[in-house]
Amino acid sequence: MKPKVFIARKVPDEILEYIGKYCDYEKWDSEGKITREELYKKLSDKDGLITTGTRIDEELLSHAPNLKIVSNISVGYNNFDLDAMKARKVIGTHTPNVLDDTVADLIFGLILSAARRIPELDRYVKDGKWKRGDDLNLFGLNVHHKTLGIIGMGRIGEAVAKRAKLGFDMDVIYHNRSRKPEVEEKLGAKYSDMEDLLKTSDFIVLMTPLTKETEGLIGYKEFDLMKKTAIFINASRGQTVNEKALIDALENKKIYAAGLDVFEKEPVEKDNHLLKLDNVVTLPHIGSSNDQTRFEMAKVGAENLIKGVCGEVPPNIVPELKSI
Repeated sequence: MKPKVFIARKVPDEILEYIGKYCDYEKWDSEGKITREELYKKLSDKDGLITTGTRIDEELLSHAPNLKIVSNISVGYNNFDLDAMKARKVIGTHTPNVLDDTVADLIFGLILSAARRIPELDRYVKDGKWKRGDDLNLFGLNVHHKTLGIIGMGRIGEAVAKRAKLGFDMDVIYHNRSRKPEVEEKLGAKYSDMEDLLKTSDFIVLMTPLTKETEGLIGYKEFDLMKKTAIFINASRGQTVNEKALIDALENKKIYAAGLDVFEKEPVEKDNHLLKLDNVVTLPHIGSSNDQTRFEMAKVGAENLIKGVCGEVPPNIVPELKSI
């Protein structure tokens, strides 16, 4: 008998066919997001779940007595209650590596857009305001030969550092839980404590995972330490930043600009003051969003799922659950 799995998000037909070779699956077909109550019903006899962002906690696990694995189609896994999953011996996996370059490209898009004011100037031209070619009000800031500070030197951070050093001749400094000697040797990156990084960087890229330790990591104190010409980029999770402090820094010119792919509440609310500011570039959490990358992520997620329900060790178990 094939193991039973539930697919709680849309995946390509090719991925469904692949899963179907090894598993009996049900999938969520409706446009809206599945409710918790409906999900509980679907999981009552399932061995595996493939999802993105669904909160996996004790309540859900209590409705899924046969569950062996939750395959997250994302790099982040802050939706996992790790203690509850350990207690129930439920494996949790994610999809690292696949999206590193895609997200790094987007981060550099935010850096360039915020520094050279590209979205703002696009509107300026389209609104018919361009009257002369030497308007000083149109000028932005250089990116090349500046200092890039990366908070969270994981795989994506390394990809960003590579683009900065080899493409833009930038000096790279970083702060991380542990030093990365290979990145220091290969790219000349220098380890820094948090305070010095904030004080000296021209561009600050936040790429930490969301944990209890990183929630609200950047707030009023941190923005006050930054240069008035600094540009802040957040492509991690919205909750890693105190949004009120960010708005204060942008409004009062404590920093030059920001580029955001994430927000405290998503989708971002229409009355969020960030949407009214010219010196912030806003994106709808699309770090890994292109067809090729999303297909590869779904494929890795399916491979994790199948191995987990078939009694093999999935290749991408999240670090905290590898001991299960």
